[in-house]
Amino acid sequence: MQIKTITCHEVYNHGATLQEYALLKHLNKLGHDAEVIHYKPPYLSAHFNLTAIGNSKFNLPLIKELYVLVKLPKRVRMLKRKKAFDAFHSKYIPTAKQLYTSNEELKNDLPNADAFICGSDQIWNSFFQNGKDPAFYLNFVPDEKLKISYAASFAIDELENEVKPLVRDNVKRLNAVGVRETSGIRILNDLGITAATQVLDPVFLLDKDHWEKFTFPIKEKFIFVYDFDSNPLIKEIALKLQKENGYAIYSVNSNVDYADKNFYLEGPETFLSLVSQSQLNITNSFHSVAFSLIFNQQLVVVNREEKINTRMRDLLGLFDLDDYLISSYQDFTLWKKIDYSVSNPFIQQKIEESKQFLIQSLR
Repeated sequence: MQIKTITCHEVYNHGATLQEYALLKHLNKLGHDAEVIHYKPPYLSAHFNLTAIGNSKFNLPLIKELYVLVKLPKRVRMLKRKKAFDAFHSKYIPTAKQLYTSNEELKNDLPNADAFICGSDQIWNSFFQNGKDPAFYLNFVPDEKLKISYAASFAIDELENEVKPLVRDNVKRLNAVGVRETSGIRILNDLGITAATQVLDPVFLLDKDHWEKFTFPIKEKFIFVYDFDSNPLIKEIALKLQKENGYAIYSVNSNVDYADKNFYLEGPETFLSLVSQSQLNITNSFHSVAFSLIFNQQLVVVNREEKINTRMRDLLGLFDLDDYLISSYQDFTLWKKIDYSVSNPFIQQKIEESKQFLIQSLR
């Protein structure tokens, strides 16, 4: 079967890139001919723009030129990150050649496929523009074509009233609905959609042995910090453990300025190597949590203040690991190692259920 997927494409994020790869790889392993639609709306196309004005208050004559001049050295340096991700995309992510920039363009020139899958990751998160984009609900696909969502994530607990009609009307058109979080099931139930199934993020569709093929050995003992928010609790825990154990601190986030080594200019292979070989992963990233579980790594998960915290909470809750989501140093003092001999059977069962959802949906 020829399948086209649609997700937030080429956004230069480790998790977004690896989930995109994983779904396509799994579909092709099943014997399908799968590739991602090259969908780049304007709001997802501003990455690594050397002259972008990040804050409208600086968009004034003379001031904007000075703003760009100040930002330019770091932006030029970040092109190395773009190059690393582009190389991964080019080598591992089969992408349709035609570029689309809007839902209307997709409607007017429908990609050739027997089935369409939207997902995974935060494609339905209305906190961002993509959650309000009908293309990510397969609005452009005609009724007679097979339409599936796989592990689509709202990433929030509740929809704004103004976006509910868009979500309800488009999700009802789908032939099969798979969402990533239990909170997504509740959101859809509130909209009168009761046939949704919770499935795992696509990265779980590929096993540990598969992901290890992307890694390289790291000899030094280290703690891996993946922190989007410059979270003071993450810093406190990491520095405390470093002092007690003598471990180095590694990160892939440019904002983690206390790391002994920071690999923020490198691509997904480095992320996989770090998350799979650390002494401990300290994180507020969904995909850092997901890969820690896949690699059976020990982890501490710190609450995020943003609304998108539901992703980690629901994933840990699914495997009865709620205690590993902490909000204070006091919580951390109660931390103990994950017993994967207990957790792995639950994880494997959910992986098999997720695989069966795709097989059944594509019949």
